[in-house]
Order: sequence, then C-alpha cells, then structure tokens
Amino acid sequence: MAPTVFALLGPTASGKSRLAMEIAARYPVEIVSVDSAQVYRGMDIGTAKPLPVDRAQVRHHLVDLLDPTERYSAGRFRADCVDAIMEIQKRGRVPLLVGGSMLYYKALAQGIDELPVAEPGLRAQIDARAARHGWPTLHGDLARVDPVTAARLSPNDAQRIQRALEVWELTGKPISALQGSAPASLPFELKGYALVPEDRAELHRRIEERFERMLKEGLVEELRALRKQYDLHAALPSMRCVGYRQAWSLLEGEIGKSELRERGIAATRQLAKRQRTWLRSLPGLQPADRLAADLGHAVS
Repeated sequence: MAPTVFALLGPTASGKSRLAMEIAARYPVEIVSVDSAQVYRGMDIGTAKPLPVDRAQVRHHLVDLLDPTERYSAGRFRADCVDAIMEIQKRGRVPLLVGGSMLYYKALAQGIDELPVAEPGLRAQIDARAARHGWPTLHGDLARVDPVTAARLSPNDAQRIQRALEVWELTGKPISALQGSAPASLPFELKGYALVPEDRAELHRRIEERFERMLKEGLVEELRALRKQYDLHAALPSMRCVGYRQAWSLLEGEIGKSELRERGIAATRQLAKRQRTWLRSLPGLQPADRLAADLGHAVS
C-alpha cells in the first residue's frame, strides 16, 4: 500500500502551525509548508513565517525559496512538494503538510490543469484596464464569460481575476472549463484535516491580535527594507499578499497608520473567509476545530 501523508489545512490564525509543532514534539515529523507567501525570502513578519527556534527544532520545507521579485505557481508547488515529501520519506521521517493556500493543496491532491502559460503583454493590457476602471468592473466582465469562476472570487481578487481573463482571451474558453482535467497521480495517499473554527468571533479576535502584533514587530519596517533591497512594484504577487499590500499603501502615502490597521485586519478576515469557503469545497477533508477546548487528539 502507498504511504499516507497528512495535511493540516485551515484559515489564518486557526492554530495550524502551533498544532504542527505539538505533533512534531511527539513524532519524527518534518513540516512541508503549503503557503504561497512563505516561499518569499525576507517576508517573515507579515507571513507569520516559522520562528528560527521552531525551524531549528523541526525541519521546514518550501520556505524561503524565492526573492519577492519572482513568481511562484501551483504547478511548481506541486512538483516541489512531491520532491520534498519523497526526500523526507527516504530519510525515514514523517512529512506533515501545513498551511492555508488551498489552491496549492488542490493542485497537489487533484492535479494540474492544462492551462496556457502567462502572456506578459496581455496581462499588461488587463492591468491597464483595471487601473482605469477598477478590479470590480473586470470582475463583472469575468462574470459574463465565466460565471462559475467569478462566483468564487472576490471582486478585488486582482491576481485570480487577471488570470481568468487572460485564459479566456488566450483560449476562448472559461478557466473553469479547463480546470480539473489533469490526473492526480501521486506516489502516496493524502489525508487532510480541515481546521475550521466554529467560533468566528474568537477567530476574528485572534486575527486582530495577530495583525496588531505584526505591526508592533515591524511589518512596515520590513517592507521598507525590502523595497530598498529589491526592485519591487505593487503588482507583484508577493506585494499583493495581505498585510504587505496595505503596508505598501502606507509607504506610498495613500493611507495613514490607523487605516493601515483597519484595512489589514479587514483584509485578513476576508482571506480567512475565502479559506473557509475553499475548505468546504475540497473533498475528503476531516474537520477539526483547533479553537475548540476538546480538540484533544483529533490528529494522531
């Protein structure tokens, strides 16, 4: 029988990372990050990257892979993740997938779709339209040609709206019709746990507390240093990450400190809501409430 690989998935601030460290204290675990932001070097505070003490205690994979000027993809994640899992198993260790980038987990579990490669010129045209009319308007355009995809995207989800419109322009087909066509052949079985907090008020409290802590730890200063080190611009995927996008607006003089806090917390709550929606759509996940007092040994 193929070996089983376990995954802990959940919205931001749901307790995934701490639970993973608790498990690693009991078993010979190495953690594989399922996080589209932690792949970037130097983006530590705003991504809640594992602390150096935790990384010294437990080996973490797929963290600090790229400079923030580079782009990552679900397809590359799938290949990198499978490689990491196989290496861990060869050493006689236990891989544990941990994160909240549900698209990446879906790519691993269900395969990669045969989609066209990015076309920079077309993306620039789409970005120019968005600059003139706003992403909600382009979201409306997407709804007319691909209502299935538009229904699951926020009107301000610039990166995914851009990609869906790009695929439509390149193929004449909606991205929703092209997704799910690839086989999900893996040399192991996946067993995922969905950490979905029932107490949303408590999750929101944790999100607020967490973002305030990031500000105190120097999120804005971290971004300021990254802007000096790298040739960054606001449209990069790394700079679209929650927290960094709002801090960018602060450094550009577009908002003040109080608005940074309000926007950052609101954006993080919206992210958590999207993550919960993804979790409900992914098949085969076993639910567990990390915030529940009686979670106990739900994952063993």
